[in-house]
Amino acid sequence: MGKLGIVITDGVGFRNFILSDFLSEAEQQFNEVVVLSCLPAFVYEGYLQKAKVIELAVFQEKFPTWFFRKAKELAHLQLHKKNNFGITDNLDTNKTNSKTPRGYATQFLFKWTALFHSENSIQRYNSLQQWTFQNHPIVKQYATIFEKEKLDVLFFTHQRPPFIAPLVYQAQQFKIKTISFIFSWDNLASKGRMAANFDAYLVWSDLMKKELLHFYKKVLPENVMVVGTPQFEPYVLERYSSSKKDFHIQFNLDATKKTICFSCGDIATSRNDELYITTIAESIQENKIKNVNFIVRTSPAEDPIRFESFVAKYPFIKWNYPKWHLARKGHQEEWSQRIPSREDIKDLRSILEYSDVNVNMLSTMSLDFMQFDKPVINTVFGNSQNGLYDDQRFLEYPHIKKVIESEATKIVKNEPELIEAINHYLDFPDEDSQKRQSLVAMQVSKPLKNTGKRIAQIVSKWS
Repeated sequence: MGKLGIVITDGVGFRNFILSDFLSEAEQQFNEVVVLSCLPAFVYEGYLQKAKVIELAVFQEKFPTWFFRKAKELAHLQLHKKNNFGITDNLDTNKTNSKTPRGYATQFLFKWTALFHSENSIQRYNSLQQWTFQNHPIVKQYATIFEKEKLDVLFFTHQRPPFIAPLVYQAQQFKIKTISFIFSWDNLASKGRMAANFDAYLVWSDLMKKELLHFYKKVLPENVMVVGTPQFEPYVLERYSSSKKDFHIQFNLDATKKTICFSCGDIATSRNDELYITTIAESIQENKIKNVNFIVRTSPAEDPIRFESFVAKYPFIKWNYPKWHLARKGHQEEWSQRIPSREDIKDLRSILEYSDVNVNMLSTMSLDFMQFDKPVINTVFGNSQNGLYDDQRFLEYPHIKKVIESEATKIVKNEPELIEAINHYLDFPDEDSQKRQSLVAMQVSKPLKNTGKRIAQIVSKWS
């Protein structure tokens, strides 16, 4: 029953750990709970019982810190690129011809890390990155916080943001145990290096534990615990439930028709969403897909302005703009400052539970819909030859390969395949049900019920 610090880095962390049952369970497991927030403190009003919030000053990297972090990340990608297209693709996106100090430094680091990228080299880069924190004024502020609060354990809700590295550094100086939750299903197999070394790790699944031990050879198996993920816990919490009648009323849907939902990604990785929405909408207009409602949920990570023209062009489309408000403008990662609401979680759950078919471009929303055993179709029309954004390349990513191998979704590469898949799943919604359940069990190895409680108890045991 010690004192817990919870680091919330962004709106998704807020959703997963504040809007689930985790926080209330943590308040029972610990004498005191302190939220160390990279979001403005006011966003927690109405959500806390006993915990207090400390709003952290925004850490800005100076060149030396950036240099050694970049070396660490590129070395990690160089080390693991063999037979891993996701890592290779990520490495390629770091290439630059920019004639700036950071551009020239990146070009140098590509050549350097091509030679020096062992795990020991990565640890040296990490130590040098930590060395750069010593005299940074914001990092000294973090020391003042730790000295005052006397935390027993510091729990990070995300392992990747570079601005958490100085918090880990100061925690180590104060002998505070650090635990990190692995944020998303693709983070280990396809992304770059974690921000820092933690004492312990919480993962979604047995698969994710295996991945972590593969990519981080110095991590001991006993320091990795499979807990599931709070991302999906709201789907079994009564406070977020609603009826099918409420769903139809909320989105002005025809209750006599089945419902197709297209869930958008953000523009950075899902640039063909406009094409997919157009294809479905025109197929409905041309009666290639008959007697359906069509609802589109945009990404909470971006302003939906890119779909503005569609509202007038296809008036029968029902739009769900996620109820996430921008808490702070001018932030270096402004998307991270978008905060979800209880109402949005309720809207999302009703869409997942009462839609009949989901279409998306290989996003984690596939797993969200599968929690309710709903058929999922993944659209990838673009390749390197046809002039569209090449989203077919994602089919080679390790975590997507597992989706393909599971046969739990239908992967469609053109308009006829998409129309056929939608009509087929509308007629035979139970097809592939067992495969969907198997994929979910592989990606999330623990029951959704009591996820927050499970995580709080494990953090408490490790404190």
